Amino acid sequence: MGSADSARATGAAHAADAERAAGAGAAARAQLEALALDPGLLTDWDGGHWPDGVEPRPAAVLMLFGVLDEVPSHRIAAARAVSADLDVLLLARAATLRAHAGEVAFPGGRVDPGDHGPVDAALREAREETGLDPEGVEVLGTLRQIPLPFSGHVVTPVLGWWTRPSPVRVVDVAESAVVFRTPVADLIDPGNRYTSVVRRGGQAWRGPAFVVDADGGRQLIWGFTGLLLDRVFDRLGWSEPWDNRREIEIPPAD
Repeated sequence: MGSADSARATGAAHAADAERAAGAGAAARAQLEALALDPGLLTDWDGGHWPDGVEPRPAAVLMLFGVLDEVPSHRIAAARAVSADLDVLLLARAATLRAHAGEVAFPGGRVDPGDHGPVDAALREAREETGLDPEGVEVLGTLRQIPLPFSGHVVTPVLGWWTRPSPVRVVDVAESAVVFRTPVADLIDPGNRYTSVVRRGGQAWRGPAFVVDADGGRQLIWGFTGLLLDRVFDRLGWSEPWDNRREIEIPPAD
């Protein structure tokens, strides 16, 4: 094959890869949009009992997905909609915070009086925490509210699609230690799946967890964020069989 033929073949291969990626991205976006209309999702979430006298405070988190290609996954996911460059935005909370220090979370926080509902709150918090441009986010819908009695919040997950990705970073070091995008294909990799174990007062609580490489280090995703990702991936059909007997101990909070 001559150099011209080789160049054409390489160009055609790249074009085919781009077409497949675009198709996978469209499929992922469509599935996420349909998820917001799923009446059965999260109906069995057991957040526990509300303490007496506690008034639930509304909060929201942004589950922002997008087809990005700076650091794609090196593995091929079983679900066709999960391309190597399908990412989700996460952050690690600062280790100096009084609550949930060092934990990985979605951008988000309380709904303030000036917010026009949970969508507005999720986008505002994401901008304040990661520096993203909300104008580049297409809101696909919201999921069912999730009660979290241990923190006194009722959380609305907001599903978003990154139509025009913008740079993200740690905006306030007092709030966040790391802001990162991680490929979904890495999250659902069976080798990165664990069962988290929290032991307190002679009792043990277990839940889904993920361990991924991000920002030059290993990030452990568990608790509310891990459980929400697990439920969403299962409902979308993106999850792959994994060994839930592999446990990872969560150190007790100080």
